[in-house]
Amino acid sequence: MPVELVEKKPRKALPVHLVRKDGLETAGLSPQALAWAKANGFLGEAGKTLVLPGKDGELSGALFGHGEGSLQLGALAKALPEGDWHFADVPADPELAALALALGGYVFTRYGKKPGKALRFVLPAGADAARVASLVEAVHLVRDLVNTPTSDMGPEALEQAVRTLARRHKADVAVTKGDDLLKKNFPMIHAVGRASAEAPRLIDLTWGLKNAPKVTLVGKGVCFDTGGLDIKPSASMLLMKKDMGGAANVLGLASMIMAAGLKVRLRVLIPAVENSISANAFRPGDVLTSRKGITVEIGNTDAEGRLVLADALALADDEKPELLVDMATLTGAARVALGPDLPPFYTDDETLAGELAAAAVAVEDPLWRMPLWKAYDGKLASKVADINNVTPDSFAGSITAALFLKRFVEKAQSWAHFDIFAWNPSERAYGPAGGEAQAIRALERVISGRFG
Repeated sequence: MPVELVEKKPRKALPVHLVRKDGLETAGLSPQALAWAKANGFLGEAGKTLVLPGKDGELSGALFGHGEGSLQLGALAKALPEGDWHFADVPADPELAALALALGGYVFTRYGKKPGKALRFVLPAGADAARVASLVEAVHLVRDLVNTPTSDMGPEALEQAVRTLARRHKADVAVTKGDDLLKKNFPMIHAVGRASAEAPRLIDLTWGLKNAPKVTLVGKGVCFDTGGLDIKPSASMLLMKKDMGGAANVLGLASMIMAAGLKVRLRVLIPAVENSISANAFRPGDVLTSRKGITVEIGNTDAEGRLVLADALALADDEKPELLVDMATLTGAARVALGPDLPPFYTDDETLAGELAAAAVAVEDPLWRMPLWKAYDGKLASKVADINNVTPDSFAGSITAALFLKRFVEKAQSWAHFDIFAWNPSERAYGPAGGEAQAIRALERVISGRFG
């Protein structure tokens, strides 16, 4: 990892001074540092870094323009020269500051990219080393999974990733695969994935005491989405390796929960498929009977994620979990509405909605609640089946997708759906362009608050 967080301060660790815009005079800098900053036109602009000279050409420290929020401190991972560093003063949120540094230094190295320069940064006072490490590990896991192309992250490889995580935390894994999906009544997972060279499967991880409160996470594991027979244009397929971003994110969240030893009975369900094109691909106009018994007319084969989620949600719902969460890279409509950085979530639980909103602000993991607008439910009507998987128009696509999923959840005490992007389209202070963890740090805050 390019940024190593250490608890003991190395003898020659250099200070990083956090400076607010136009706050040079009140930043407690030495006269020499103040003069150097002024000579270089450094005014404390957010995200800007200026290294300070010392004797004999050595460095004596650095200045960083500290604007709003802590995650911007991740920019230091790339801006600072190699070596040992520490904050001159304790940041406002030590945990987020430490997290930002580690996330900002992330590099996806599987295919030969160099890890970059090595920094050691002293863990700020007040930050819990073990907790920060578990958060970093979870986010890096999500990024690695999403960044890996489908040639190395198909349904089989995704299953192995779940098994690796399970072994680390002594969790159990069961897998229903291929035609066994039909025998065990997961017909829509089978239908979506049957055209692929790799068999579709439902991955089922369980962890924790059986009599503990049940928390169930469901993640969309579409390892590649061609659109099926309603094929996507080539430009729309370029990022479809990330269509398993929901699965990656629930695994990251599960990693946090298990590392923290929360007193829950955790279950993670991942329908892992490829939506491919072959002679046996499911078709527009087909009618599928779901696990729940609801018949679904296929209006578009490119709306496949909700189909595999529906079977998994029906299974999860049977256990009446205290909390049921699903995460999916489900609709382009969510991106049109809120852009790539602000995932919408849907829930009828007002208490949960309030907790999520507060947690999102506290841990700088943006979320925005969207409505389960009942008046749009009729748009999913079918003339031949109980429901269609798409609406006849292009309006409110994220909302109607959430309403589709809601039909498969009846018994859970609380349910929330997250329509995430799982991708940074451009470099951020806290990470490069590529796969991204979204909503899981806010969810971890809520879950640990309820069940910790």
